[in-house]
Amino acid sequence: MSESAATPLLFTPLELRGIELPNRVVISPMCQYSATNGLANDWHFQHLGRFAGAGLVFTEATAVEARGRITHGDLGIWSDDHAEALRRITRYLKDRGAVPGIQLAHAGRKASSRRPWDGGAALDDSDAAAGEPPWESVAPSAISPFDGARPPRALDAREIAAIVDAWGSAALRAHETGFEVVEIHAAHGYLLHQFLSAVSNRRDDAWGGSLENRMRLPLRVAERVRRVWPREKPVFLRLSASDEGDPSWTMDEVAVFVGELQKLGVDIIDCSSGGIGAHGFAIRGRREPGFQVGLAEEIRRRTGVRTMGVGLITGARQAEDILRRGQCDLVAIGREALYDPYWALHAARELGADPDFRLWPNSYGWWLAYRSRTVGTGSETPPATFSYLEEERTHR
Repeated sequence: MSESAATPLLFTPLELRGIELPNRVVISPMCQYSATNGLANDWHFQHLGRFAGAGLVFTEATAVEARGRITHGDLGIWSDDHAEALRRITRYLKDRGAVPGIQLAHAGRKASSRRPWDGGAALDDSDAAAGEPPWESVAPSAISPFDGARPPRALDAREIAAIVDAWGSAALRAHETGFEVVEIHAAHGYLLHQFLSAVSNRRDDAWGGSLENRMRLPLRVAERVRRVWPREKPVFLRLSASDEGDPSWTMDEVAVFVGELQKLGVDIIDCSSGGIGAHGFAIRGRREPGFQVGLAEEIRRRTGVRTMGVGLITGARQAEDILRRGQCDLVAIGREALYDPYWALHAARELGADPDFRLWPNSYGWWLAYRSRTVGTGSETPPATFSYLEEERTHR
């Protein structure tokens, strides 16, 4: 067997600063809308813990301040109590050999909304009567995200500075809580994306207008996070690299922005798309497997930065081929991991990286290897010992 066949690239470690990811599988941030007052609970523990076969496991978008939540059910890290509630998750993921990551976010004008299964509309008096009152949303400009929504309030310069501070404080708490990777959410129509986009940013001061001005807040946030985040730990940034309804946001502008992020020490660009308008994504073939991977490939080619591909990556061989073609450095698995929480472990088996179930927890792997041996399929290597089984048979 050739070396490439024996060692799939998907399961080759990747060093990022002082952190080594054991493989290239990343569990993408996925909102659960199940927190109480921003605090993680048992749901988040079991949800994130079962993905530990992946190299890097991200929390969902975690708000840097209370008004930055999308819904009442969002996670937050704006206080030490919020950080402490996440500590057992980081500890467990590390114990299982995965690297814990956190995505820091602010919803901006998309805040104060109902959960998606409740329709996702803006909160109103009926929600207040049910114990979930609306709150004021903020944005670069007082422009509603969609028809019929209440317009947000435009932030002033003092408040913008306070939001940069909030991001820094959240990153510091995340480090102290045990997270090894931090991702800045600047995609999907949330606050930092709102400043980048000429659709949502109509300001005529230092924070709007030209690309230089529209980039100013995201770059200030990246600079602050990188300053407080330890040098040996990597910083990711999720970016909508294409956007419907925003002709100003071209790949040329994306490349300029990414170049500035590189200068600040951002290590990975997580390449997504869409979100600023009401019609979802702007990529042709958006229902096709890997529909956003081309964005990661283009940014990687233009800037030399490492990238993460995402978007309907569902199969092990598909993920391996994406890496082999040099389209990105990491692959992010999202809803497919909800369908199959052991996606990374199953992928390792399919690609021949784990013929003996050694990547599985012993409590599972021993039994699965035993079954594989006894039914005459899979690995020819027996489990470590069968002595207690033999003893049991002699006493029957």
